[in-house]
Amino acid sequence: MERELVGLAGLAVFFILLAIRMPVGLAMIVVGIGGNYALSIVAPFLRFEPYLMSFKTLLWSNMASYDLSVVPLFILMGLLASHANLSRDLFMGMNALLGRFRGGVAMAAVGACAGFGAVCGSSLATASTMGKVALPELERLRYNPRLATGALAAGGTLGILIPPSIALVIYAIIVEASIVKMFQAAILPGLIAVVFFVAVIALLVRRRPELAPQVSTMDRAERNAAYIRMTPVLLIFGMIILGLGLGLFTPTPAAAIGVMAILLYGFFLRFFGNGLTWPKLRASLLDTAVTAAMIYFILFGAEVLKGFFTRANLPAALAEWAGASGMDPWIVLICMLIILIVLGCFMESLAMILVVVPFFWPTLVDLNGGDFVTAADAVYGLGAEDLKIWFGILALVVVELGLITPPVGLNVFIISSLARETPMGETFRGVMPFFWVEIFRVSLLLAFPVLALMVPRMLG
Repeated sequence: MERELVGLAGLAVFFILLAIRMPVGLAMIVVGIGGNYALSIVAPFLRFEPYLMSFKTLLWSNMASYDLSVVPLFILMGLLASHANLSRDLFMGMNALLGRFRGGVAMAAVGACAGFGAVCGSSLATASTMGKVALPELERLRYNPRLATGALAAGGTLGILIPPSIALVIYAIIVEASIVKMFQAAILPGLIAVVFFVAVIALLVRRRPELAPQVSTMDRAERNAAYIRMTPVLLIFGMIILGLGLGLFTPTPAAAIGVMAILLYGFFLRFFGNGLTWPKLRASLLDTAVTAAMIYFILFGAEVLKGFFTRANLPAALAEWAGASGMDPWIVLICMLIILIVLGCFMESLAMILVVVPFFWPTLVDLNGGDFVTAADAVYGLGAEDLKIWFGILALVVVELGLITPPVGLNVFIISSLARETPMGETFRGVMPFFWVEIFRVSLLLAFPVLALMVPRMLG
């Protein structure tokens, strides 16, 4: 029991270090090494020196992975799209399509968030980029600040789920699931989220027309020009998603193709006085190096922390405790999802997946000797691979829900930093209708796993 107590103490220290703003990766390494030293004292057979010697190969063995090569490519793809102003082209095209309706510009912002999320793979980057693009237009048309900021904060959450997604790649590596199937499974839940968000905006402006007092006006020439500029963007994004969905190529080639397509199109746009320039390309490469290094550092820290928790026997003890508690396996699953929502208020999504999933997934599958696996198979006909995919989609949906959950939703902070004249409390009030519809989406996915499994089964 002493080992488990050391593990729990290490977990508490980890969250304290996060609370005092220590970088996530560094906090993981500090707790992992310090915890293993403490374990060597309370359990001498867990010697500290051999553990330190393992560091000679730990970094290389975990980072030299072909699957992880997709991470910098997806990051570069998103940065090139942003610097080439493809996000603006996407928003203006959506605005031309929907802006003539009341509330249409907010709907266009949500649609553009979904489109940009298909190339960016990060909710925080999607919220930041689309906020800079769409917020000025929403303010110009005198949209209610609560609706404008709420729609953008909620729309930004789509970046983590709409494939390709870095978080999906990391989850698939952790639980040893197929990355392509995870991408396929995310398509339908992502589209459902877009439909739900658009429906929320439509209902809000129908009940209170003053929330969207003006509609976007474009003449035929402006509208056609916006459609023309949006078409190549949709073709590039569609090619990536369709290719992955149909299994025409694996994630790394898909990302490489996406980078090359956006690069060529970005330089082509220079003939029209816009697009990529050499300084923008240099900035994209530098930002990619910094962001990828940060992610790899977090991944390495997560491996160190996971080694400590494993040596402390914490995952097995958690599974044993959950089984001894007599709780129904489905209640255990719901409790896990609630914990993810709460943690999502305070932690970045990638770090949370790296810290929590290695705990939750083994606990779930080992519960009472596999009760949950048996129940899932009996109720829904889910095999082991199906269960990994379903749980992954559920986990990512509730993680993105945490990004807009009071009091510390990270997406709300990002949008509030852009809309300085709108109090943060107004933005939180603005996201609440989207929050409740997200709760409904989680309930649907819990009740109907086929929503996450339909596309992989059709294409499998």
